[in-house]
Parts: sequence; structure tokens; C-alpha cells
Amino acid sequence: MKLKDLYALAVTMGIAADPRGKDGVAKLLARRKKAYDELPKSKKEEFDTEDLTNPYTDSRIFWGDPDMEVDSIMAGIDINAAEVLLADRLNQKGESIDLLLTHHPEGASLASLHEVMDVQADIWAKYGVPINIAEGVMHERIREVQRRFSPVNHAEAIDAARLLGLAFMGMHTVTDNLVHEYMEKLFEKAKPETVGDVLDVLKKEPEYKEATKGKAGPMIFAGDPHNRAGKVAPIEFTGGTEPSPIVYEKLAMAGVGTVVGMHAAEEHRKEALKYHINLVIAGHMSSDSLGMNLLLDAFEKKGIKILPCSGLIRVRR
Repeated sequence: MKLKDLYALAVTMGIAADPRGKDGVAKLLARRKKAYDELPKSKKEEFDTEDLTNPYTDSRIFWGDPDMEVDSIMAGIDINAAEVLLADRLNQKGESIDLLLTHHPEGASLASLHEVMDVQADIWAKYGVPINIAEGVMHERIREVQRRFSPVNHAEAIDAARLLGLAFMGMHTVTDNLVHEYMEKLFEKAKPETVGDVLDVLKKEPEYKEATKGKAGPMIFAGDPHNRAGKVAPIEFTGGTEPSPIVYEKLAMAGVGTVVGMHAAEEHRKEALKYHINLVIAGHMSSDSLGMNLLLDAFEKKGIKILPCSGLIRVRR
């Protein structure tokens, strides 16, 4: 299968699972097209025109000929220079890796991570937070994330792949959307009564079972297993990175009883406790693995061989 076709399939799956719905994504792309059309010629030269068809700036082909045939992928949660060297070494030993696939972004996709965060406001709105408040909370957090990633060495791993002649692609929000959709359906069906039940629902999934064996399974960050869960909101699985901790006050006012997410900083735990919201953390690498697995299953159905690495808990569904 050609690299460009794998890329197109991934983006299509990401849009299909997007919390904003296909209409919401179409409106986003229309706004971008309007903004692009209104730019002066000098500014158009700086514009990434891929943004006009792919809504996820953190999901891109980083390096490689889009028309190349791909038969084998080495996929991981993080593909850094070390993993690029590992792929090259494995090829020397008889593997035939054509493409490196990372979950966490590199290059311009990492530098522009903040550009995918606005979806968080739409997710909170689904759970009762007024959209004007949700967007207001997000604005400063988005700028904070932009500043945080601006000094990073964005191109290190991509340069290594280029020098060794390995194609390189990243799918971040695409696969985060997949796990977000999966979690929403999971909890809608399960209807957990208590926070302990929320934990049990997660631990039935094979990625979280495996993570539990490695002492990194789901856990309660705020609340008690015997607490009634109330309205369960699995809202911290997509949208680039963690939201502002201010959101817990707004979610409490909207009637949310339990928040489920991939990971949370200590300030998030404190805010959840302050507003009596139960906070259940599913696990970072395991949640990212679940999202990646949903995409990799689709790739395997196209005849692609998958070699997992770098924290990816490979599970087929």
C-alpha cells in the first residue's frame, strides 16, 4: 500500500471519530480556507496548505516519498533518534521495515501541537460547559503549550530518519480521537455506578490489563472507590495535551461527577478534589496504545506487517 494511501486512511478515520462530528470538522476546514484566501501572497508562502484538508497539524508524513510502497511498519508511542537507529539495525539483521510510525509528534507537528487543542472546548460543551466559557478557559492554556514546545529540538528524529533513508509518519490526534470515541462508547454502555466500577470497566480492556501487570494500570487520582460516579465524562483523551486545571470548576458546575483521562498533573488532582470531582486516570502509554491499535488493525487489514516498539502494547481487535 502506498504511503499516501495509509496517510489518507488514517486522517479519514480520525475525522470519523472526531468529537466535533464530520460537520464540525468541515466547518473548521472552511474557516481555514477562508483565512488562507484572505492572506497576502507573502503570508500564503508560510502557510501549510496541508491544513486545508487535514484538520490535525500533529498528524503528518514527516519524511518519505508519498508514492512509496509500504509493506512493513515499525510503530511506537515515541519514535526518537534511538528508535530510528534501532529500525536501521533491525533491517541490517533481516527485517524489512519501510516506515516508522510514531504516536507522539515530531518536527513541525510537535511545534504546532497547540493548534489541535481547541477541540477540548467542544468536548466540554458536550458535557454541559457553555462553549464561550470553554473557549475562554482554553485560550491561555493553548498559548502556554505553544511557548512550552517552542524551544524543543523538533527535527532530531526526522533528521535521523532522513539520513538513514527511512520513511517517517506521525499520528497523534488521529489516534487520540479513536481512543476518545472508544471510551465514550465504553462508558455509555457500561453505565458504572461507582468510581470503583469505572476502574473495573477500564481494567477489562487488554491494554490496561497489561499496563496493570507493569504497575502502570488505571488508578483513582481523586475520590474513593465507593463514591458514586455520577455523570462520567471521558474527556481527557484527545486535544493535544492536558487542559487548564480551571476546567474542573466548570465541569462541576455542569454536573460532571467523574472525569476519566489519560494522565493528569498534580494541580489537576488538587482542583478535582477542591470541586469534589472524582478523577480516574486510565494510563498514558496504555491509552495511547489503544488508539494506535485501532489504527494499526485497519493497516493490518490492508496487508501491512506491524512491528511494535517503544511502549506500544499491541492488541488486535
